[in-house]
Amino acid sequence: MSEQPSSLVDIQDLGSGIIKIILSDPDHKNPLSEKMIDELQAVFDRQVDGDSRVLILASTGNIFSAGHDLKEIQAARSNADQGQAYFQFILKKCSALMQSIVRHPKPVIAQVDGVATAAGCQLALSCDVVYASTSSRFATPGVNIGLFCSTPMVALSRNASAKHSMEMLLTGDFISADEAADKGLINKSIEQANLESYVLEKANKIASKSKTTLKIGKEAFYAQIEMPLSKAYEYASQVMVENMLDQDANEGMDAFLDKRKPSWKS
Repeated sequence: MSEQPSSLVDIQDLGSGIIKIILSDPDHKNPLSEKMIDELQAVFDRQVDGDSRVLILASTGNIFSAGHDLKEIQAARSNADQGQAYFQFILKKCSALMQSIVRHPKPVIAQVDGVATAAGCQLALSCDVVYASTSSRFATPGVNIGLFCSTPMVALSRNASAKHSMEMLLTGDFISADEAADKGLINKSIEQANLESYVLEKANKIASKSKTTLKIGKEAFYAQIEMPLSKAYEYASQVMVENMLDQDANEGMDAFLDKRKPSWKS
């Protein structure tokens, strides 16, 4: 294995509170190696506070991410426990990253331009919104090498229907970006030449909203979706009451009634 670059993740400040996080290890297919996971985790942790409003997750090369680094995994088999402790360690680390994206207070947009497989597919689907170029493809192919994509299944099954999820998991087949959009895995399939500008347009639109309101709404969305209907309404009603008491909600309603642009406090 050739020497990896010192940094596997690049950061670009696009202005207006939009930060672009770029997987930058194309020579190795942007795998979710231990180092890549650590760098991504550090970036997302740093972006919890500060002035950023929207995060875009993108990549270099024609592979968004090929998933776990199988060379790392196979190397651990030489350990006395045949790799069990390392397998638990790396899966816990990867699962923590996915959860931190879902729980992040800033909206995260995946800009997929290439192949996203296994944990790479999981990474994309863990983002709040996903836009992909028409040439992109998605798969959970672990079953083909005797390793069912159980952790990618968590993100997959929370975006697509049970039948569509099981078909991908059981066959390991690739699906196109158009098919992924039809199945509800991603928001939209876009011509490659227009992908970056389309994502930036959406990011700017989201970034123009109240930061506090976006944080409240994102947290509430993921919390209520796991609740029974009556509990979800009870929870969402309380969230909305607290939101109504926030200064940005007061400003937004005043601005609407006054037919002017709101001036957010956050």
